[in-house]
Amino acid sequence: MKVTLINTSDAGGGAPAACMRLLKALESKQVDVRMLVQEKKTSEARVDSISDSFTDRLKARFSFFYERLPFIWFQAKAREVRFAFSTADSGTDIKKESGIQNADVLHLHWTNSGFLSIKNIKQLFETGKPVVWTLHDMWAFTGGCHYAGDCNHFMQECGNCWMLRDPHKNDISHKGWMRKTEMYKPAGNIVFVTCSHWLAEVARTSTLLKDFRIETIPNPIDTAIFSPQDKIAARAKWNINPQSKIILFGAANILDRRKGISYLVEALNDLKKNYEGMDDLEIVLFGKNKSFDVNSLPFKVYEMNIITAEQDMAELYNLADVYVTPAIEDNLPNTVMEALACGTPVVAFNTGGIPDMVEHQRNGYLAEFKSAADFAAGINYVLNSGNKKELSENARKKVLDNFTNEIVAAKYMDVYRSVLKK
Repeated sequence: MKVTLINTSDAGGGAPAACMRLLKALESKQVDVRMLVQEKKTSEARVDSISDSFTDRLKARFSFFYERLPFIWFQAKAREVRFAFSTADSGTDIKKESGIQNADVLHLHWTNSGFLSIKNIKQLFETGKPVVWTLHDMWAFTGGCHYAGDCNHFMQECGNCWMLRDPHKNDISHKGWMRKTEMYKPAGNIVFVTCSHWLAEVARTSTLLKDFRIETIPNPIDTAIFSPQDKIAARAKWNINPQSKIILFGAANILDRRKGISYLVEALNDLKKNYEGMDDLEIVLFGKNKSFDVNSLPFKVYEMNIITAEQDMAELYNLADVYVTPAIEDNLPNTVMEALACGTPVVAFNTGGIPDMVEHQRNGYLAEFKSAADFAAGINYVLNSGNKKELSENARKKVLDNFTNEIVAAKYMDVYRSVLKK
Protein backbone atom coordinates (compact mmCIF):
# COMPACT_ATOMS: atom_id res chain seq x y z
CA MET A 1 0.00 0.00 0.00
CA LYS A 2 1.54 3.28 -1.17
CA VAL A 3 0.03 6.42 0.32
CA THR A 4 0.83 10.03 -0.55
CA LEU A 5 -0.18 12.70 1.95
CA ILE A 6 -0.78 16.07 0.26
CA ASN A 7 -0.50 19.30 2.26
CA THR A 8 0.59 22.86 1.47
CA SER A 9 3.53 22.67 3.86
CA ASP A 10 5.30 20.32 6.27
CA ALA A 11 5.70 22.94 9.03
CA GLY A 12 4.20 26.21 10.23
CA GLY A 13 0.71 25.63 11.59
CA GLY A 14 -1.80 23.15 12.91
CA ALA A 15 -2.50 21.23 9.70
CA PRO A 16 1.18 20.77 8.76
CA ALA A 17 1.94 19.55 12.28
CA ALA A 18 -0.98 17.11 12.21
CA CYS A 19 -0.03 15.85 8.74
CA MET A 20 3.61 15.34 9.72
CA ARG A 21 2.54 13.44 12.83
CA LEU A 22 0.36 11.17 10.71
CA LEU A 23 3.30 10.58 8.34
CA LYS A 24 5.42 9.36 11.24
CA ALA A 25 2.57 7.34 12.73
CA LEU A 26 1.96 5.52 9.45
CA GLU A 27 5.68 5.00 8.93
CA SER A 28 5.88 3.33 12.36
CA LYS A 29 3.24 0.84 11.11
CA GLN A 30 5.38 0.06 8.02
CA VAL A 31 3.07 1.86 5.59
CA ASP A 32 4.86 3.01 2.42
CA VAL A 33 3.99 6.66 2.90
CA ARG A 34 5.32 9.94 1.54
CA MET A 35 4.21 13.53 1.81
CA LEU A 36 3.97 15.97 -1.10
CA VAL A 37 4.10 19.70 -0.29
CA GLN A 38 4.33 22.97 -2.14
CA GLU A 39 7.50 24.06 -0.38
CA LYS A 40 9.52 21.86 1.99
CA LYS A 41 10.53 23.45 5.30
CA THR A 42 11.87 20.45 7.24
CA SER A 43 14.61 17.90 6.64
CA GLU A 44 12.21 14.94 6.81
CA ALA A 45 13.35 12.40 4.18
CA ARG A 46 9.82 11.28 3.27
CA VAL A 47 8.68 14.79 2.34
CA ASP A 48 8.86 15.79 -1.33
CA SER A 49 8.43 19.31 -2.66
CA ILE A 50 7.07 20.52 -6.00
CA SER A 51 9.18 23.68 -5.59
CA ASP A 52 12.77 22.44 -5.78
CA SER A 53 14.00 25.04 -8.27
CA PHE A 54 14.05 28.82 -8.00
CA THR A 55 11.48 28.99 -10.80
CA ASP A 56 9.18 26.60 -8.93
CA ARG A 57 9.47 28.63 -5.75
CA LEU A 58 8.78 31.82 -7.68
CA LYS A 59 5.66 30.24 -9.19
CA ALA A 60 4.50 29.15 -5.73
CA ARG A 61 4.87 32.70 -4.41
CA PHE A 62 3.04 34.04 -7.46
CA SER A 63 0.14 31.61 -6.90
CA PHE A 64 -0.14 32.69 -3.28
CA PHE A 65 -0.20 36.41 -4.02
CA TYR A 66 -2.36 36.01 -7.14
CA GLU A 67 -5.06 34.47 -4.97
CA ARG A 68 -4.56 36.44 -1.77
CA LEU A 69 -3.96 40.05 -2.81
CA PRO A 70 -7.13 40.60 -4.87
CA PHE A 71 -9.18 39.20 -1.99
CA ILE A 72 -7.47 41.50 0.51
CA TRP A 73 -7.66 44.58 -1.73
CA PHE A 74 -11.13 44.21 -3.20
CA GLN A 75 -13.18 41.60 -1.32
CA ALA A 76 -12.33 41.21 2.39
CA LYS A 77 -14.74 43.07 4.65
CA ALA A 78 -12.23 43.52 7.49
CA ARG A 79 -8.65 42.83 8.45
CA GLU A 80 -9.53 39.82 10.58
CA VAL A 81 -10.97 37.86 7.61
CA ARG A 82 -8.10 38.44 5.18
CA PHE A 83 -6.86 34.88 5.66
CA ALA A 84 -10.19 33.35 6.71
CA PHE A 85 -11.42 32.87 3.13
CA SER A 86 -9.67 31.10 0.26
CA THR A 87 -10.89 31.35 -3.33
CA ALA A 88 -8.48 28.63 -4.53
CA ASP A 89 -8.48 30.01 -8.05
CA SER A 90 -4.71 29.66 -8.42
CA GLY A 91 -2.48 26.64 -7.92
CA THR A 92 -0.38 23.91 -9.53
CA ASP A 93 -1.33 20.81 -11.50
CA ILE A 94 0.42 18.02 -9.59
CA LYS A 95 -1.17 14.96 -11.21
CA LYS A 96 2.06 14.08 -13.05
CA GLU A 97 4.25 14.25 -9.93
CA SER A 98 5.81 10.88 -9.08
CA GLY A 99 4.18 10.95 -5.66
CA ILE A 100 0.79 11.07 -7.38
CA GLN A 101 1.58 8.65 -10.18
CA ASN A 102 3.02 5.98 -7.87
CA ALA A 103 0.46 6.20 -5.08
CA ASP A 104 -2.28 3.68 -4.45
CA VAL A 105 -4.13 6.19 -2.25
CA LEU A 106 -4.07 9.99 -2.44
CA HIS A 107 -4.59 11.53 1.00
CA LEU A 108 -5.47 15.22 0.84
CA HIS A 109 -5.10 17.49 3.85
CA TRP A 110 -4.94 21.33 3.82
CA THR A 111 -4.02 22.55 0.31
CA ASN A 112 -4.80 26.28 0.28
CA SER A 113 -2.51 29.36 0.11
CA GLY A 114 -1.82 28.87 -3.60
CA PHE A 115 -0.88 25.18 -3.59
CA LEU A 116 -3.91 23.53 -5.21
CA SER A 117 -6.77 25.34 -6.91
CA ILE A 118 -10.26 23.89 -7.11
CA LYS A 119 -9.40 22.90 -10.67
CA ASN A 120 -6.23 21.12 -9.47
CA ILE A 121 -8.15 19.14 -6.86
CA LYS A 122 -10.65 18.09 -9.52
CA GLN A 123 -7.69 16.90 -11.65
CA LEU A 124 -6.68 14.58 -8.80
CA PHE A 125 -10.21 13.17 -8.62
CA GLU A 126 -10.09 12.60 -12.38
CA THR A 127 -7.06 10.29 -12.02
CA GLY A 128 -9.47 7.66 -10.71
CA LYS A 129 -7.25 6.91 -7.75
CA PRO A 130 -8.89 6.40 -4.34
CA VAL A 131 -8.89 9.60 -2.32
CA VAL A 132 -9.03 10.22 1.42
CA TRP A 133 -9.48 13.86 2.41
CA THR A 134 -8.83 14.88 6.02
CA LEU A 135 -10.68 18.10 6.80
CA HIS A 136 -8.86 20.47 9.13
CA ASP A 137 -11.58 23.11 8.79
CA MET A 138 -14.82 23.73 6.87
CA TRP A 139 -13.35 24.90 3.55
CA ALA A 140 -14.13 21.72 1.57
CA PHE A 141 -17.88 22.29 1.93
CA THR A 142 -18.20 26.10 1.90
CA GLY A 143 -17.93 28.73 -0.79
CA GLY A 144 -14.50 29.72 0.50
CA CYS A 145 -14.53 30.39 4.24
CA HIS A 146 -12.50 28.15 6.54
CA TYR A 147 -14.91 28.62 9.45
CA ALA A 148 -18.41 29.88 8.86
CA GLY A 149 -19.10 31.52 12.22
CA ASP A 150 -22.86 31.85 12.67
CA CYS A 151 -23.54 31.48 8.93
CA ASN A 152 -25.28 28.31 7.70
CA HIS A 153 -25.49 29.09 3.98
CA PHE A 154 -23.38 26.01 3.22
CA MET A 155 -26.42 23.93 4.21
CA GLN A 156 -28.15 25.14 1.03
CA GLU A 157 -25.82 27.12 -1.21
CA CYS A 158 -23.34 29.85 -0.41
CA GLY A 159 -23.84 33.50 -1.30
CA ASN A 160 -24.36 36.76 0.59
CA CYS A 161 -21.16 36.02 2.50
CA TRP A 162 -20.67 38.01 5.70
CA MET A 163 -16.90 38.11 5.16
CA LEU A 164 -17.20 40.19 1.99
CA ARG A 165 -17.45 43.95 1.49
CA ASP A 166 -20.21 43.59 -1.05
CA PRO A 167 -22.14 40.41 -0.26
CA HIS A 168 -24.82 39.40 -2.75
CA LYS A 169 -26.51 36.31 -4.14
CA ASN A 170 -23.86 35.72 -6.82
CA ASP A 171 -20.76 36.88 -4.92
CA ILE A 172 -17.45 34.99 -4.89
CA SER A 173 -18.70 32.67 -2.14
CA HIS A 174 -21.54 31.53 -4.39
CA LYS A 175 -19.19 31.15 -7.34
CA GLY A 176 -16.81 29.14 -5.17
CA TRP A 177 -19.66 26.91 -4.03
CA MET A 178 -20.69 26.30 -7.65
CA ARG A 179 -17.10 25.48 -8.65
CA LYS A 180 -16.91 22.93 -5.85
CA THR A 181 -20.16 21.36 -7.01
CA GLU A 182 -18.41 20.71 -10.33
CA MET A 183 -15.19 19.67 -8.56
CA TYR A 184 -16.87 16.78 -6.78
CA LYS A 185 -18.57 15.28 -9.84
CA PRO A 186 -15.62 12.98 -10.76
CA ALA A 187 -14.98 12.04 -7.11
CA GLY A 188 -16.22 8.47 -7.26
CA ASN A 189 -14.07 6.76 -4.64
CA ILE A 190 -13.51 9.24 -1.83
CA VAL A 191 -13.80 9.23 1.95
CA PHE A 192 -13.80 12.42 3.99
CA VAL A 193 -12.22 12.22 7.42
CA THR A 194 -12.85 14.85 10.08
CA CYS A 195 -10.59 15.24 13.08
CA SER A 196 -13.55 15.86 15.39
CA HIS A 197 -17.12 14.63 15.76
CA TRP A 198 -18.31 18.25 15.63
CA LEU A 199 -16.87 18.82 12.16
CA ALA A 200 -18.35 15.53 10.92
CA GLU A 201 -21.80 16.56 12.10
CA VAL A 202 -21.49 19.95 10.41
CA ALA A 203 -20.13 18.44 7.17
CA ARG A 204 -23.08 16.04 6.97
CA THR A 205 -25.47 19.01 6.95
CA SER A 206 -23.74 20.58 3.93
CA THR A 207 -25.16 20.17 0.46
CA LEU A 208 -21.69 19.56 -0.96
CA LEU A 209 -20.74 16.60 1.24
CA LYS A 210 -24.01 15.15 2.56
CA ASP A 211 -23.99 12.25 0.09
CA PHE A 212 -20.36 11.23 0.70
CA ARG A 213 -18.94 8.87 3.29
CA ILE A 214 -17.62 10.80 6.29
CA GLU A 215 -15.54 9.25 9.09
CA THR A 216 -14.05 10.74 12.25
CA ILE A 217 -10.42 10.02 13.12
CA PRO A 218 -8.45 12.31 15.46
CA ASN A 219 -4.96 13.61 14.83
CA PRO A 220 -2.18 11.51 16.35
CA ILE A 221 0.40 12.67 18.87
CA ASP A 222 3.82 11.41 19.92
CA THR A 223 3.27 10.60 23.59
CA ALA A 224 6.99 10.16 24.15
CA ILE A 225 7.71 13.81 23.30
CA PHE A 226 4.55 15.18 24.85
CA SER A 227 4.70 13.54 28.25
CA PRO A 228 4.82 14.56 31.92
CA GLN A 229 8.16 16.06 32.96
CA ASP A 230 9.66 17.68 36.04
CA LYS A 231 7.79 20.97 36.55
CA ILE A 232 10.51 22.62 38.66
CA ALA A 233 13.20 21.80 36.11
CA ALA A 234 11.08 23.15 33.26
CA ARG A 235 10.45 26.41 35.10
CA ALA A 236 14.13 26.78 35.91
CA LYS A 237 15.07 26.40 32.25
CA TRP A 238 12.53 29.00 31.12
CA ASN A 239 13.16 31.37 34.06
CA ILE A 240 9.64 31.04 35.44
CA ASN A 241 8.94 31.60 39.14
CA PRO A 242 8.81 28.14 40.79
CA GLN A 243 6.37 29.38 43.43
CA SER A 244 3.76 30.91 41.10
CA LYS A 245 0.57 29.49 39.67
CA ILE A 246 1.07 29.48 35.91
CA ILE A 247 -1.60 29.85 33.24
CA LEU A 248 -0.40 29.00 29.72
CA PHE A 249 -2.05 30.30 26.54
CA GLY A 250 -0.89 30.32 22.95
CA ALA A 251 -1.76 30.02 19.26
CA ALA A 252 -0.05 30.35 15.91
CA ASN A 253 -1.46 33.89 15.92
CA ILE A 254 -2.92 34.92 19.26
CA LEU A 255 -4.98 37.67 17.59
CA ASP A 256 -6.78 35.26 15.26
CA ARG A 257 -10.46 36.15 15.80
CA ARG A 258 -11.31 32.46 16.37
CA LYS A 259 -8.88 32.14 19.28
CA GLY A 260 -10.99 34.40 21.48
CA ILE A 261 -8.32 36.33 23.34
CA SER A 262 -10.84 39.05 24.29
CA TYR A 263 -12.66 36.45 26.37
CA LEU A 264 -9.39 35.53 28.08
CA VAL A 265 -8.75 39.17 29.01
CA GLU A 266 -12.24 39.45 30.47
CA ALA A 267 -11.93 36.12 32.31
CA LEU A 268 -8.59 37.01 33.87
CA ASN A 269 -9.92 40.35 35.10
CA ASP A 270 -12.90 38.51 36.57
CA LEU A 271 -10.52 36.04 38.21
CA LYS A 272 -8.50 38.81 39.84
CA LYS A 273 -11.59 40.71 41.01
CA ASN A 274 -13.79 37.89 42.29
CA TYR A 275 -11.51 35.07 43.48
CA GLU A 276 -9.13 34.88 46.40
CA GLY A 277 -5.62 33.46 46.32
CA MET A 278 -4.66 34.84 42.92
CA ASP A 279 -1.82 37.12 44.00
CA ASP A 280 0.80 34.60 42.87
CA LEU A 281 -0.80 34.01 39.47
CA GLU A 282 1.31 34.58 36.33
CA ILE A 283 0.71 34.13 32.59
CA VAL A 284 2.91 32.51 29.95
CA LEU A 285 2.06 33.40 26.32
CA PHE A 286 3.43 31.82 23.14
CA GLY A 287 2.75 32.46 19.46
CA LYS A 288 2.88 35.36 17.00
CA ASN A 289 1.86 38.63 18.61
CA LYS A 290 1.97 41.71 16.42
CA SER A 291 -0.16 44.11 18.40
CA PHE A 292 -1.81 42.59 21.47
CA ASP A 293 -0.97 44.68 24.54
CA VAL A 294 0.00 42.26 27.31
CA ASN A 295 -0.45 45.11 29.78
CA SER A 296 -4.19 44.60 29.37
CA LEU A 297 -3.78 41.39 31.38
CA PRO A 298 -4.04 41.86 35.17
CA PHE A 299 -1.14 39.53 36.00
CA LYS A 300 2.56 39.33 35.21
CA VAL A 301 3.16 38.02 31.70
CA TYR A 302 6.05 36.05 30.22
CA GLU A 303 6.11 36.31 26.40
CA MET A 304 7.71 33.36 24.61
CA ASN A 305 6.84 34.41 21.03
CA ILE A 306 6.84 31.70 18.33
CA ILE A 307 7.91 28.23 19.51
CA THR A 308 8.76 25.71 16.78
CA ALA A 309 10.50 22.81 18.56
CA GLU A 310 8.13 20.17 19.96
CA GLN A 311 10.39 19.52 22.92
CA ASP A 312 10.25 23.20 23.85
CA MET A 313 6.47 23.12 23.60
CA ALA A 314 6.34 20.06 25.85
CA GLU A 315 8.40 21.91 28.44
CA LEU A 316 6.01 24.88 28.37
CA TYR A 317 3.02 22.62 28.96
CA ASN A 318 4.85 20.95 31.83
CA LEU A 319 5.76 24.18 33.59
CA ALA A 320 2.10 25.29 33.55
CA ASP A 321 -0.59 24.49 36.08
CA VAL A 322 -3.33 24.91 33.49
CA TYR A 323 -3.55 25.45 29.73
CA VAL A 324 -6.38 27.71 28.56
CA THR A 325 -7.94 28.13 25.15
CA PRO A 326 -10.84 30.59 24.83
CA ALA A 327 -11.35 29.62 21.17
CA ILE A 328 -14.84 30.23 19.83
CA GLU A 329 -14.33 28.14 16.66
CA ASP A 330 -11.91 25.23 16.44
CA ASN A 331 -11.74 21.70 15.10
CA LEU A 332 -9.33 19.57 17.15
CA PRO A 333 -6.62 22.02 18.28
CA ASN A 334 -3.19 20.43 18.63
CA THR A 335 -2.39 22.56 21.66
CA VAL A 336 -5.19 21.02 23.72
CA MET A 337 -4.06 17.49 22.92
CA GLU A 338 -0.43 18.39 23.60
CA ALA A 339 -1.27 19.88 26.99
CA LEU A 340 -3.33 16.86 28.01
CA ALA A 341 -0.56 14.49 26.89
CA CYS A 342 1.78 16.34 29.26
CA GLY A 343 -0.69 15.89 32.10
CA THR A 344 -1.73 19.55 32.11
CA PRO A 345 -5.47 20.16 32.61
CA VAL A 346 -7.25 22.37 30.06
CA VAL A 347 -9.90 25.06 30.42
CA ALA A 348 -11.86 25.77 27.25
CA PHE A 349 -15.26 26.74 25.95
CA ASN A 350 -17.66 23.91 25.23
CA THR A 351 -17.51 24.29 21.47
CA GLY A 352 -16.29 22.67 18.26
CA GLY A 353 -14.15 19.57 18.59
CA ILE A 354 -12.76 20.47 22.01
CA PRO A 355 -15.23 18.23 23.92
CA ASP A 356 -13.67 15.26 22.07
CA MET A 357 -10.63 15.87 24.27
CA VAL A 358 -11.64 17.82 27.38
CA GLU A 359 -13.99 16.07 29.80
CA HIS A 360 -15.67 18.46 32.21
CA GLN A 361 -14.12 18.33 35.69
CA ARG A 362 -12.27 15.11 34.82
CA ASN A 363 -9.25 16.39 32.89
CA GLY A 364 -10.17 20.06 32.74
CA TYR A 365 -13.16 22.36 32.56
CA LEU A 366 -15.62 23.06 29.72
CA ALA A 367 -16.97 26.56 30.24
CA GLU A 368 -20.29 27.80 28.96
CA PHE A 369 -19.78 29.08 25.42
CA LYS A 370 -18.59 32.70 25.35
CA SER A 371 -19.06 33.11 29.11
CA ALA A 372 -15.94 34.81 30.45
CA ALA A 373 -17.32 34.44 33.99
CA ASP A 374 -17.61 30.66 33.67
CA PHE A 375 -14.19 30.55 32.02
CA ALA A 376 -12.77 32.30 35.10
CA ALA A 377 -14.60 29.79 37.29
CA GLY A 378 -12.96 27.01 35.31
CA ILE A 379 -9.48 28.40 35.85
CA ASN A 380 -10.18 28.73 39.56
CA TYR A 381 -11.50 25.15 39.63
CA VAL A 382 -8.33 23.71 38.13
CA LEU A 383 -5.94 25.85 40.17
CA ASN A 384 -7.63 25.51 43.55
CA SER A 385 -9.57 22.26 43.58
CA GLY A 386 -8.25 19.45 45.73
CA ASN A 387 -7.99 16.97 42.87
CA LYS A 388 -5.04 18.34 40.87
CA LYS A 389 -3.34 14.94 40.76
CA GLU A 390 -6.49 13.26 39.48
CA LEU A 391 -7.03 15.93 36.81
CA SER A 392 -3.45 15.47 35.62
CA GLU A 393 -3.65 11.68 35.52
CA ASN A 394 -6.96 11.78 33.66
CA ALA A 395 -5.50 14.23 31.14
CA ARG A 396 -2.67 11.88 30.26
CA LYS A 397 -4.96 8.84 30.21
CA LYS A 398 -7.38 10.50 27.79
CA VAL A 399 -4.59 10.84 25.24
CA LEU A 400 -3.14 7.37 25.78
CA ASP A 401 -6.58 5.81 25.32
CA ASN A 402 -7.57 7.73 22.18
CA PHE A 403 -4.87 9.67 20.34
CA THR A 404 -1.62 7.70 20.18
CA ASN A 405 0.24 7.06 16.92
CA GLU A 406 -0.70 3.38 17.06
CA ILE A 407 -4.44 3.98 17.53
CA VAL A 408 -4.75 6.68 14.86
CA ALA A 409 -2.56 4.94 12.27
CA ALA A 410 -4.59 1.74 12.60
CA LYS A 411 -7.83 3.64 11.97
CA TYR A 412 -6.44 5.29 8.85
CA MET A 413 -5.11 1.98 7.57
CA ASP A 414 -8.64 0.58 7.83
CA VAL A 415 -9.92 3.48 5.73
CA TYR A 416 -7.17 2.99 3.13
CA ARG A 417 -8.02 -0.73 2.82
CA SER A 418 -11.69 0.08 2.41
CA VAL A 419 -11.15 2.46 -0.53
CA LEU A 420 -8.70 0.06 -2.18
CA LYS A 421 -11.34 -2.68 -2.19
CA LYS A 422 -13.70 -0.65 -4.37
